[in-house]
Amino acid sequence: MSDRRLTVSGARPRANLAAFVTRLLRTDDSAVIRVRRRDDEHVEVWGRTGFGVLAVRVLAGSVAPESLVCSATTVLESLRSESASPDGYVDTGFSLDSAWRGALPPASGFEHLDDVPAQALRAVAARGIEVGREAGGPAGPPQSLLDSDVVSVSAGERSVPLSLRTAFSLEAMGFAGDGADEPVRVSASATWVRVDARYGSLYQRRESGPSLLV
Repeated sequence: MSDRRLTVSGARPRANLAAFVTRLLRTDDSAVIRVRRRDDEHVEVWGRTGFGVLAVRVLAGSVAPESLVCSATTVLESLRSESASPDGYVDTGFSLDSAWRGALPPASGFEHLDDVPAQALRAVAARGIEVGREAGGPAGPPQSLLDSDVVSVSAGERSVPLSLRTAFSLEAMGFAGDGADEPVRVSASATWVRVDARYGSLYQRRESGPSLLV
């Protein structure tokens, strides 16, 4: 038996994992996920959206070894299988560790800046889609548009931008609730901006682009 094993028991955690990988694959049909142990009862499921932003969701489960990389498609097919293992086993297929580039963000070192209405970011994403249709081609929106800073979040004298990539990723991953007043929490470290929403978190590298819809 392989030393690689992902176990996610219960209908709700499995549905949460299926929702995560389904949405991730809509942004990148060749996406891989990285599953990492969080504690004795939970795992972190990481993926890089097609917009270049890291997304993570925490759910009940266990993984061995403590971190593995696998095909999102393989995991989704396993979750959808009618012969799902009663012990919660999820097939992760072949190891794709070499397909994951870059280190994960640190667990600490972030400073909370402010809370932003999720609806504001969703409105920005909707507007970005319209602009992308006008300016884009067969390959989708131009990179310069995706790199545009659309929201600036401040705390005192410290200010960080959120790019259109992050607004698109929040909408694509379905992390925010539907409520008009639903907030997302924005924090920053020296190298990352983190957006914590109801159903998951996004991590954007702190690489400021041109302004578009600030």
